[in-house]
Amino acid sequence: MQAYLFVHFKEKRTPDGEQVYFGISKDGFQWEAVNEGSPVLWSYYGDKGVRDFTITRTTEGKFVILATDLSLSYGMLNQYRHSWEEISRNGSKCLALWESDDLIHWSEQRMVQLGNEDFGCLWAPDIIYDKLSDDYVVHWSSSHRSNNFGEKGIYYSRTKDFVHFSEPQLLIQKDDSGIIDSAIYEEDGKYYLFLKSEKNPTGIILMVSEHITGPFEKIPAFDDSMAALEGGHYEAPTAVQLEDGRWCLFADHFGVSAEKQGYVPFIAEKLADGQFVRSDQSFTFPYGFKHGTILKITMDEYDRLKAFKKMPSEY
Repeated sequence: MQAYLFVHFKEKRTPDGEQVYFGISKDGFQWEAVNEGSPVLWSYYGDKGVRDFTITRTTEGKFVILATDLSLSYGMLNQYRHSWEEISRNGSKCLALWESDDLIHWSEQRMVQLGNEDFGCLWAPDIIYDKLSDDYVVHWSSSHRSNNFGEKGIYYSRTKDFVHFSEPQLLIQKDDSGIIDSAIYEEDGKYYLFLKSEKNPTGIILMVSEHITGPFEKIPAFDDSMAALEGGHYEAPTAVQLEDGRWCLFADHFGVSAEKQGYVPFIAEKLADGQFVRSDQSFTFPYGFKHGTILKITMDEYDRLKAFKKMPSEY
């Protein structure tokens, strides 16, 4: 039997929200908080806040968390002068990283600089293992000097050890709008890419490719699944294949007050079909999970996380 770990943050007006939180579930539907709903990890470097998490289990059994280095609680009032444009152009060129062997004991935070003066802020990393090259593709969204830091694209870098990274390359750029919040999954030998499109259409889209780094083609049927949503109010897609083979897609709803924001769930038989059914009544959350990633875990790992309690002196 498998269980599930959701690594996420909370949308709060105070700095404790932009830290690392864990949620766990035995079935992917009913979720509970880890550490009594308090942060599991705290960011002390860079912007001293982290958002938009991804987590992976490496082929060696190590766990890696990557996150956007950004604190709106501190930075929006300080160095970013209430400007999203300032964040986009001059935000952090680093991603925050933690490693663990057991999901309980974590390494000291490391800052991984993948951007340079040609990049704007690095947003929303995601990780997928490439079995053909036996390495990991880390991808994220960013503005870039090549279009005067205009519409964002998705970039990627490869690594075998999360210490040494290749030079960033463009994964995908949309001609008629910016794209953010990429997430890639494999099904039956093909690679499925969820994106937040900022225009034309506004909302989450789904694309497919024979190769892990593209080229990607849009799946029109998915647009029909999303047609009933207010497209501009959903982002940060993350998905997981449930034990029965179905796929669960979570879309982050940010169109309401901060305390009520969180993920909305959808269910599909297969990614290839692009047909997702909204399923709010089948899921429960202890509070609004924000922009994260789900990892399949064992029941032993679930039990350890359920029992986990971190004292304030341990941060």
